[in-house]
Amino acid sequence: MDLNINQVMEVLRKVVHPVSGRDVVTMGIVKDVKVEGNHIEFALLFKNFNDPLKSSLKKACIQELKNCYGEAVSVNADIQTRMKPAGEQKRQYLHQVKNIIAIASGKGGVGKSTVAVNLAVAFAANGARTGLIDADIFGPSIPKMLKAEDIRPRMTNIDGKDYIVPVERYGVKTLSIGFFINPGDATVWRGPLASNAFQQLMRDTHWGALDYMFIDLPPGTSDIHLTLVQSVPVTGAVIVSTPQDVAMADAVKGINMFRNPSVNVPVLGIIENMSWFTPDELPDHRYYIFGKDGCRKLEEQYGIPLLGQIPLVQGIREGSDNGEPSVLQKDPVSEAFKTVADNLVRQVDKRNAEQEPTKIVEIKKGK
Repeated sequence: MDLNINQVMEVLRKVVHPVSGRDVVTMGIVKDVKVEGNHIEFALLFKNFNDPLKSSLKKACIQELKNCYGEAVSVNADIQTRMKPAGEQKRQYLHQVKNIIAIASGKGGVGKSTVAVNLAVAFAANGARTGLIDADIFGPSIPKMLKAEDIRPRMTNIDGKDYIVPVERYGVKTLSIGFFINPGDATVWRGPLASNAFQQLMRDTHWGALDYMFIDLPPGTSDIHLTLVQSVPVTGAVIVSTPQDVAMADAVKGINMFRNPSVNVPVLGIIENMSWFTPDELPDHRYYIFGKDGCRKLEEQYGIPLLGQIPLVQGIREGSDNGEPSVLQKDPVSEAFKTVADNLVRQVDKRNAEQEPTKIVEIKKGK
C-alpha cells in the first residue's frame, strides 16, 4: 500500500470536532503527520491538558484511518497540549506518563492483579500507549499472568545513564520485581527496601511517552501506597473488591485512604470481581457465592461509580495461570472486562475535565 501525507490528511478531514463543527485538520489540531510504508504517525494538539474531547477525537481519527485503509496499516497518535498540568516539569518519576492509575484492594484474594492485567491489555488493544508496574514487591504475579516469567529486562544507556527497558507483552510495557528474582524465591525486605525497589521501577526505567500507567498495588494499605503518592501525581485510584461483606469492609479502608485530605487522590470507581458463578453447562444460571450487588451498595453510600461486575469463571483463572489475559478472548467475560475498561476511560476523562491535576503528597517534618 502506497500512502502519502496528503492522503492521510484528507482522511482525517472527515473527523469533525463536535463543538466547533469544523474538521480537526482545518482547526489545526492535527500536527506532525508522518508516513513510513504502512505506518502512520501524527499528533493532536489541544490548548488545555484537561480538554474532555481529546481521547474521543484521537479514537475517532484512528478509527477513520482504519475504516479507510483497513487493518493493513498501523496508526500511532500522540496527544499534545500547550498547557501542561501544574507540577509536570518537576516530576522525577514517570514524567512522560499522562495518566497514572492506582489499582488497589482492601484485602488480598479479590483478583486485583488479574483485573489490573486485563485492564492494561484492554487499554493497549484499544490503541492507548499503556504501561503496568507490579508494585506488589512481596508477591509479584504480573510476570506469570503475562507469560513472561523467563524474560529478563535488558538495559539501555541514554545520555550516559543506564535505564531498564520494560518488557512488552500484548502491547503493554510492564515491569515487576519478579523479573529480577527466581520465581520460587521469597522477597523478605523491610518496608524501606521495598519502597526503594518500587521507586527504582518508576525512576530508573525508560518508559517513554505513555497515555496510561497502571500501578498494581499490594493489598491493604502500606508503605508502597505512601511511596506512590509521594513520588508521582496519581490521576486516580480504582478499588477492586468482591461483593462479600468482609472484602467490602476492607475496601472502605482503601477508599478512605485515598480520600484522606492529606492524600487527596480521586477514586475513579469500584470494580466488583467474582460477582456470580455461572457453570458452563448452565449458562443462564447465576449463583451469588459471595453475595449479590455488594459493591453497588458502596456506589450508593460513597458516590463512587461501579465500573462493572466481573463473574467468577474458570476461564479467568486459567487465563491468568497460562499468561493469556481473558480480555483477549471472544466470550462474555472478555466483554465484561472491555465494558469496565470503557467505563474507566470515561471516568478518567471526566476527572481530568472537572478537577485540577493531583498534587504529589509532601510530608512536612515537624520543627
